[in-house]
Formats: sequence, structure tokens, C-alpha cells
Amino acid sequence: MAHIVTLTLNPTVDKSTTVDKIVPDHKLRCDAPKFEPGGGGINVSRALKRLGLESLAVFPASGPAGTLLQHLLTQEGIEQHPITTINWTRENFIVVDTSTNQQYRFGMPGREISPDEQNLILETLQALHPAPDFLVISGSLPPGIDPEFLVKIVQMAHASGTKVVVDTSGPALERVVQEGVYLIKPNIGELCRMAGVSELDSAAVGEAAKSLIRAGKCEIIVVSMGPQGACLVTEDFVDHVPAPTVKRRSTVGAGDSMVAGMISALANGQSAREAVRLGVACGTAATMNSGTELFKKHDVEKLYRWLLDIMPKDKAVS
Repeated sequence: MAHIVTLTLNPTVDKSTTVDKIVPDHKLRCDAPKFEPGGGGINVSRALKRLGLESLAVFPASGPAGTLLQHLLTQEGIEQHPITTINWTRENFIVVDTSTNQQYRFGMPGREISPDEQNLILETLQALHPAPDFLVISGSLPPGIDPEFLVKIVQMAHASGTKVVVDTSGPALERVVQEGVYLIKPNIGELCRMAGVSELDSAAVGEAAKSLIRAGKCEIIVVSMGPQGACLVTEDFVDHVPAPTVKRRSTVGAGDSMVAGMISALANGQSAREAVRLGVACGTAATMNSGTELFKKHDVEKLYRWLLDIMPKDKAVS
């Protein structure tokens, strides 16, 4: 069984609710709020659990929201290693207007993590035994953390033979890729910036991603293309995977669910092509649920079977 660790540097508690209609200056009567753990790596751990895989979630936490976050993860049976910080864990707020089915997402700023707390995170990762087979670094960086901090983590992982999966954005993604990682999941805009081009159409995505792979930046690139699905790129092939058509209710957690699906497949020895299809199935299934809820496993299984059925037989194995 693969040993998987997720790292979330900017965790949150997601509070979601619904309201009949959002109108300015009116007192709005909301439904009872729902509280769920949030943050990139934490959602990956939660999604892996739904797929039957255990992982260790590492994250900073403090204050009432930090205590609630740990409690919620315990309820879901997620193994965790919280790192106590001075600043309190943040909360996000999501509201769905049921009259239009439009979703409003209010993301609160992360809280600063001090240099001493950063060192404690590094020491925690260094002390993991055995070293993880996969380390998933997912989510945004909070104030106080420079992209160079991620470089230290990647170098540490390389020294122990750990495969690093990175799902972040902006300067953090661009810098960590310079160090070389196993898998990244950029969107087209992020791929443009990393490849040094102003724009890319669907036909050019594969070659742009291959240029990064040939330069040793990573081994596998899965370009997230939203409703158009995803493009899997390795040194040997380019594979476009369509997204199944479903009724979309929320996109919260869809990207994290996609990462979890891919890691689950790869950890179980499946091919890269099978992994990206399971990832697309998980991400799509997550959009079928409202609020901050992740996917339902039976939805994933149905969508995954459909994606495998449309896979050309000569591409069944990468």
C-alpha cells in the first residue's frame, strides 16, 4: 500500500449555506450552515478516503477554527498531523442563491506563518517514517511563506525518493517546477506562463507541456481544461480526455478531487491514462454536488466506466 502525505499550508474551514434570493440591504434568512474541512491538500486527503485510500494530512492549525478543522477531519477518519501556529486558522464562506442556483464564494485571507513555524513544518516532514511514496503539495500559500520554502520541501522529498505532486498556482508553481517534480496540474494560463508563451490553443497544449517535460521540469503534466476535460502529457504521448456532461451545482473541491483520483490510480499501479480518467471522473462528480461537498463514489464509478468505454483500445495502457 502506497504511503501518501498531503501538505496544506493555507487550510480553512468552509462554511456554506443557501438563501432564497440575495438582495442588497435586506436581512437574508439563510438555511442552517454546513461546516467542512477545506484547503487543497486536506480536500485531497478527504477525497482519497472516499476512494478507499488512507493518507496523512499535514497542516498548520490554531484557534477555534483550527480546533473545528481537526474535529471535522477526525469525524471523517482522516489521519492528521496538525502543526500549532500562533495565528488562527481562517474560514471561508459559500452561499448558493437558490432562485438562480448561482454560487457566491467568499475566500478569506490566509494567516501569516512565521519562520519558526515554517521550520517546524520542515522538521515534521523530515521526520516522517517511512518516507512517503507520494507527497501532494496543494493549495495557495499564506502570507509569510515564500515559494523558496516549497523548494526546500521538494529537495527534501527528492533526497528520500518521494514523488512530489504539486497543485498550486502563480509564482509558487513556476518556482517549484524549476526544481523538478513528478506531476503538476496547471490550467492553460498557468501552462502558458511556464512555457513562456502568450497564449495556447488546444492543439498547442501538448507540445508546450512536452517542452517542460523534456527540460526535466516534471514527468507528468495534466492540463485542466474545465468543461473541456483535461489533457494528459508525458514524454511519450498526448491524450485528450473529455469531461462527461453532467448538471453542475458547484465547482468547489473539483480540482482537489481530480488530483485525488489521479493519485489513487497511480498509487494502485494503474497507467497514467487510467489515472487521468479517474481524475476527470472524480472532478466531474464533485461538480454534481452543491456547496463544498466532494464527490459521491457511485457517481465516480459511473463516470469512470464511461470514460474507459470511450478510451481507444490501443490507448488502454500507457
